[in-house]
Amino acid sequence: MSAALPVLTANDFASDQDIRWCPGCGDYSILAQMKKMLPSLGLPLEQIVFISGIGCSSRFPYYMNTYGMHSIHGRAPALATGLRVARPDLKVFVITGDGDSLSIGGNHFIHLLRRNVNLTLVLFNNRIYGLTKGQYSPTSPEGQVTKSTPMGAVDHPLNPISIALGAEASFIARSVDSNIKHLAATLYRAAQHRGTSVVEVYQNCNVFNDGAFSYAQDKATRDDTTLELEHGKPLIFGKNRDKGIRLNGLHPEVVSLADGSVSHDDLLFHDEKAESTLVHLLAKMRHPQFPEPIGVFRDIEIPIFEDQVRGQLDSAIAKRGAGDLNKLFRSGDTWEVA
Repeated sequence: MSAALPVLTANDFASDQDIRWCPGCGDYSILAQMKKMLPSLGLPLEQIVFISGIGCSSRFPYYMNTYGMHSIHGRAPALATGLRVARPDLKVFVITGDGDSLSIGGNHFIHLLRRNVNLTLVLFNNRIYGLTKGQYSPTSPEGQVTKSTPMGAVDHPLNPISIALGAEASFIARSVDSNIKHLAATLYRAAQHRGTSVVEVYQNCNVFNDGAFSYAQDKATRDDTTLELEHGKPLIFGKNRDKGIRLNGLHPEVVSLADGSVSHDDLLFHDEKAESTLVHLLAKMRHPQFPEPIGVFRDIEIPIFEDQVRGQLDSAIAKRGAGDLNKLFRSGDTWEVA
């Protein structure tokens, strides 16, 4: 009989490294909630791996007392895919940022999602390049003045949730760094999912883009500016739970529930399991016209990439026997060099 695993705590997941983020950075909150969540998975430290690319968020593996790799810019999904194929027993997390995953790493991000590799990707979105000192990023809003856009950004920003939906990711969610209870619960759900789970986290860079998500972070305003998605429930929000979202033709609109003229049955209901265009409407809802949805947009089951790859390997071995590398090297055309 195997010995029972020791009960781990958040402190067991903390490494001995000094955390090198700016004081007040939202990354601290994400790190804290990750460490609090991990013991609930019931896995030993040596069975968990964090892989990152380049950026402030990508120092994350240093601060976890697990296996990890600080890889190269935008390529963390490629390394994580290889690891999952070779070692399907490991729990793999990819830590990335809006610059790392949506600029140089854009194709790797998309192909990871469409393949549905069984791992969790956490995308820290602060709408700025922080590590390289304040240039605009793929998610920076139009008109944003930065060191690289002194007259304002003219690019239309990317929407990570819309990209994930377009790539048909099997699990898509969003949370906010300061909403710690929601963040921990969202990370746990993502970690429990079989397939690629992507969690966008609104994260404040208090040095180069302070207040980018203040409307969603401030406890005084966030009930009116965010909408917490709940499977099977109507889209209701507001400090007094007196506002909702309904369809007007093909377009969502904000309605008041206060006077009784609109009932809950008139509202849109969230279905994270449905293959519906309604979730695309949710992804495009932006403050200040709409409350911005947080929570799980989609949670569906589709085939796992590495399961299929390993299935093909097992099938090939069953048909042709175990591989012989020495025989392979000597097969086919050969040349002798004098």
